[in-house]
Amino acid sequence: MVVTAPWNQRNSLSGGAVAGIVIACIFILIVGIWLFAIYYRRQKMRKSVSFSSLEDSVQLASASQADSIKVDRSIEFSYEELSEATHNFSVEHKIGQGGYGSVYYAELRGEKAAIKKMDTKASQEFLAELKVLTHVHHLNLVRLIGFCVESCLFLVYEFIENGNLSEHLRGTGYEPLSWTSRIRIALDSARGLEYIHEHTVPVYVHRDIKSANILIDKDFRAKVADFGLAKLSEIGAMSESLPTLVVGTFGYMPPEYAQYGEVSPKVDVYAFGIVLYELLSAKDAIVRSTESTGAQGLVYLFEETLSMPDPKEALQELIDPRLGGDYPIDSVLKIAYLARSCTHQEPRMRPTMRSVVVALIALSSKDHELTRGLELSAREN
Repeated sequence: MVVTAPWNQRNSLSGGAVAGIVIACIFILIVGIWLFAIYYRRQKMRKSVSFSSLEDSVQLASASQADSIKVDRSIEFSYEELSEATHNFSVEHKIGQGGYGSVYYAELRGEKAAIKKMDTKASQEFLAELKVLTHVHHLNLVRLIGFCVESCLFLVYEFIENGNLSEHLRGTGYEPLSWTSRIRIALDSARGLEYIHEHTVPVYVHRDIKSANILIDKDFRAKVADFGLAKLSEIGAMSESLPTLVVGTFGYMPPEYAQYGEVSPKVDVYAFGIVLYELLSAKDAIVRSTESTGAQGLVYLFEETLSMPDPKEALQELIDPRLGGDYPIDSVLKIAYLARSCTHQEPRMRPTMRSVVVALIALSSKDHELTRGLELSAREN
């Protein structure tokens, strides 16, 4: 007699056990993937901004520019570290307020720093500044130390102890800037702009050049700051580009940008021309008047002055009185003409920042020789 049932039954039980194990493994795998997805999503939300594209966003221009370029990875700070360094962002540590956040003084890892605290809604401005300053450093651009993306968005910069150009020109607690200092500040700022216009790939347009965004260090050297509105531009783009959202500061915007949203490096050139006018006159970009004429721009005031029969004499009515007449009038006239060239209505007629730098270097050298000659003459007498 042949008995087969027990053997078949054992085979049936063994197959069921194997199927159960396979199903359990699949279930565990699915749960693992699900848990990993939740963890990844939470990490992504905590970061709030993806930095994966930053390493490729700015390429170096050429080997000839390598001596003026540093490529680094910015430090990622924790919220606890920034909070502790600013005493929980206390009023005592607050040193400034801008359109995109508050600025606090701190000492981090043995270095003086300025921390910009930004709302998460300003993520585009945050990323724009991070893209520019994380990869490309220059003597005349404010240095980015690091960032934080916990709770809010934070950018950590080197601390520039001497305020901004607007504060120096308006006389808010600072001694009057000498003529030599003004020329040096103009040249430093021009070099910073020339760098982002011509020595990075792709080039950048700052879009918010103004005296308040030019910082002055303890040696009265200038650094261009606040790249939150910086926009990428095609290599060599010196005129038209695709229309874009108009952002910036009223009084510094050229007509093609204010009216049509056309972005090119010439937008910065125009704004720099306004800064040159500010350095000469210490007046605001828009001059308020108590008369019926209302407000007038510096472009109009200087255009009117330079069209006078004797522009040298007429200019002296516009020059900052805090200079006390201690300036070479020929140099003042050349700066005024350079500013007028920068603020030409037609973008194609404006110089490049490289040309502006060359003009300022020549002027600075001439002024230095003149000053040295006067000093030697005074000693002989």
